[in-house]
Amino acid sequence: MKIIVTGSLGNTGKPLAQQLIAEGHDITVISSSEAKKGEIESLGAKAAIGSITDVHFLVKTFEGADAVFAMTPPIMGESNIVENTVNAGKNYAEALEKASVKRVVMLSSVGADSPVENGPIKGLHHIEKLYNELENTSVTFLRAGYFFTNFFNDVPLIKNAGILGGNYPDNANIPVVHPTDIAKAAAEELVKNTSGKNIRYIVSDSRPSADFAKVLGSAIGNSELPWVEFTDEQSLDGMVQAGLPKEMAELYVEMGRGMRTGVVQKDFIEHGSVVERATKLEDFAKEFAAKFEA
Repeated sequence: MKIIVTGSLGNTGKPLAQQLIAEGHDITVISSSEAKKGEIESLGAKAAIGSITDVHFLVKTFEGADAVFAMTPPIMGESNIVENTVNAGKNYAEALEKASVKRVVMLSSVGADSPVENGPIKGLHHIEKLYNELENTSVTFLRAGYFFTNFFNDVPLIKNAGILGGNYPDNANIPVVHPTDIAKAAAEELVKNTSGKNIRYIVSDSRPSADFAKVLGSAIGNSELPWVEFTDEQSLDGMVQAGLPKEMAELYVEMGRGMRTGVVQKDFIEHGSVVERATKLEDFAKEFAAKFEA
C-alpha cells in the first residue's frame, strides 16, 4: 500500500514509518524540515518536504495514496493555538477530499469527545467533526492517552523541588500511552479495509497520579517522591516561570482541571479499555530513569 505519514519523524511518526516499511509498504513521510530529508530516506521512505499550511502541497502529496496518517503538530505557535490547530485540520480535510483519499487514521486524544474543559485537546474535538463530514472516506479516530514522554518535562521540577505534581489530585486516574504503542495501533488501522467513521482508544496504562510519583520516583532512587496537587494558579505560574507561553500554559491548566473533574477521562472510562500487551508505567520508568540521569 501507498501510505502517507504526517508528523515527520517524531516519537510516533518514526516508529510508525519503520513498522510500515518493514511490512513492505510504500511510505512517504511529510516534514517541514529539509534537514529531515536524509534521515527519512535512510529509513527507506520517500520524503515530502513542505508546510501543512500549504493545501496544494498536501493535495499533491496525498494524490494516489491508499491511506494517510493525519497528525496535527502538538504546539501551533504561542497564540491562537486552538484556532491554529483547527486550521491545520481544515487543510488536511480539504486536501484529503481533493485527493480522494479513501482511508484516514487521525491521531486524536482521550477527551476529544468534549468541546470544553480539555485545553489543547479541544482543537482535536473540532478536527474530528471536520473529518466526520468527509464523504467516501473511512476514518478511524485514534484517541490516545496522555503521553508517557510528557513526564520528561517534569525532570527539572523533581530535581529542583523534589516533587511531582499537577492541578489534579493523587487519586485522579490518568490514561497514559507510549508513542510506540500508538504507532502499532496506527499501523494496524492504516491497512484495515473498513468503512464509516470509527473511534479506537489507545491507552497503554491508566493509573492514579500517586502511582506516577511512586513508580517514577523509585526508578530514580527516590521512593518517597510525593505527588503534590497544585492550585490552578500555582500550576499556571509554574509553567509560565518555566518559559511556557501563557496561552499554552492556560490550556494545560484547563486540561488538568478537566482531569480533576473527570471530563477528560469520562468517555474513555465508559467506552475504552487499556491495551493488555502494551508499555506499562513500570516499563516506562526505566526510560524515565535514563533520561533523568542524562
